[in-house]
Amino acid sequence: MPNVIKNSILIVDDDHGHRTMLRTLIAGWGYSVDEADDGSTAIDMVRQGPYDLVIMDIRMIHVSGIEALEEIKAINPAIPVIIMTAYSSVESAVKALKTGAYDYLTKPLDFDELRITISRAMDHTRLKEENRLLKENLGRFDRRDIIGNSPLMVNLLETVAQVAPSEATILITGESGTGKEVIAGAIHSNSARSSAPFIKLNCAAITETLLESELFGHEKGAFTGAYRRKEGRFRQADGGTLFLDEVSEMSLAMQAKLLRVLQEKEFTRVGGEETIRVDVRLIAATNRDLVQEIDAKRFREDLFYRLNVVTLKAPPLRERREDIPLLAQHFLTAFSEKNQKTIKGFTPKAMDRLIRYNWPGNVRELMNAVERGVVLTRTDYIDEADIPFFRDNETDAVPLTATYAPLNTSLEQMEKATILSTLESAGGNKSEAARRLGITRRTLHKKLKQYGMMSQEP
Repeated sequence: MPNVIKNSILIVDDDHGHRTMLRTLIAGWGYSVDEADDGSTAIDMVRQGPYDLVIMDIRMIHVSGIEALEEIKAINPAIPVIIMTAYSSVESAVKALKTGAYDYLTKPLDFDELRITISRAMDHTRLKEENRLLKENLGRFDRRDIIGNSPLMVNLLETVAQVAPSEATILITGESGTGKEVIAGAIHSNSARSSAPFIKLNCAAITETLLESELFGHEKGAFTGAYRRKEGRFRQADGGTLFLDEVSEMSLAMQAKLLRVLQEKEFTRVGGEETIRVDVRLIAATNRDLVQEIDAKRFREDLFYRLNVVTLKAPPLRERREDIPLLAQHFLTAFSEKNQKTIKGFTPKAMDRLIRYNWPGNVRELMNAVERGVVLTRTDYIDEADIPFFRDNETDAVPLTATYAPLNTSLEQMEKATILSTLESAGGNKSEAARRLGITRRTLHKKLKQYGMMSQEP
């Protein structure tokens, strides 16, 4: 029978009886358990050997749990720490979570809750789990490289999953760097055309004189340099999908020719006479407001209605900050492999900086920032000094008005932290806290009960 590697847990509590009870209980669940009777000893033990989880009392004689938590996170920000306390005060809960605690449990411990919390904390692949859950919600939908679990992205992905199997022409709008091409690829890969070609063309990257040839092809001798016949992108995409990025950069003359192809499903090569029929699904994208372009006489209204059968908006990164840890970890893994480096993650300060920044270049800028961090860091963790921004000034950063949890924190813990923080700012008044949270007092009461915080004063 093969050896099973047990996850290692460090229990930190100056109460010998409680510590012994926890050790017996947790070891019985199949974990390897060590003990420390104060925060200072715990810090030394974490520094000397790796642990998968730390369970620590918040009130200890020499070094408090909060102080020890700060030191442990400085040594290795990736270690999840569960804080225990017999004092269920809002202030200590908020401080523990803001310092980087994975979760906060009150004594006397609910053993079922403890076991579940330990199980969740042991899942160092939280990001993979969130992706798995989202994929289950979307059935067999293939996300490809679409990363994000924020409400905006979940709604977008649900719409993509709905329209992908159809034959509808799709218009994707959004700022530069928001991933419009990735969304187009996901639509193609989840359509009946997935086994056929997915052909891409950036209209802004081709000169006006060459764009017609790129789209429709040309005959030999059609113009200087045309030494042989060339098939255009429409012919290459026959039976599949053609993605035209920055379609608003086309001239009005080219827009008229594109409209004809969409209407008639046929075209001729430049310099040719043969009529070529194609079966192509078109996905177009733009970073401009096409209604404004129509008003300015720079875009054809009839073409707009042909493209605008279904419109999808790729949200800017600043509107889905919840996805930044997920995206940053995704890029970290990719660029660590590319550069043959072993980078474990981001320090809390680095992640805080990533979340605060406004990302005018969106996901593309975040990807470049993480790649620079991977290249520049000299440690196992990317620090804030490793990720200088192209536009690094006060106008490109925002204050954190919500509680942004560490990378190992689930949405459930983020919700718990937000409720605690709001209760604190409302002076413990549940009615006022519910108003600020935008929920009913009954819903707040239900959440407090769910998270074991019913000891709070009304």
